[in-house]
Amino acid sequence: MSLSNLSHVISHLNNVTKARLGLTSIPNTKLHLKLCLALQNDGFISTVVRGGPTPPAPHELLGHPSSQNIEPVTQANVATRRLWLGLKYWRSEPVLGKMKMISTPKRRVTAKLPDLRRVVQGHNTPYLEGLRSPGESLYISTDKGIMEARECVEKKSGGLVLCRIK
Repeated sequence: MSLSNLSHVISHLNNVTKARLGLTSIPNTKLHLKLCLALQNDGFISTVVRGGPTPPAPHELLGHPSSQNIEPVTQANVATRRLWLGLKYWRSEPVLGKMKMISTPKRRVTAKLPDLRRVVQGHNTPYLEGLRSPGESLYISTDKGIMEARECVEKKSGGLVLCRIK
């Protein structure tokens, strides 16, 4: 898991939402895919499509089946594979708020279940601030995948704290 690449993706998403773009691409890795799918499940982004260096067709972004043949991933083209993200806006404001890295390559922050319960209830812990507003989210990498903090409390698992959305 490369947290330095994840920090680049998070700063890219912050810049894209400030620029009010509707479509952007990030490098295709397992960590990025899992985080983007978690963001999509929570309603922060609209679509996640795997593709190449050029944007996918509009019908693929809408989730309709493609009549074209999808280019298979090979050793020669694996470095050019991208994740294309469709961003959401409501009343001309981005749904995806300010993202911030919690764990860094030099300082990895893990949270056990009692700490996560306190954070979800709005209390501070030594390394984490409590979730105080309804739109705030905290994403954690667990052995069951990347989940939001409230979901981790429900499923009774802790893990590495990745990022926070305000």
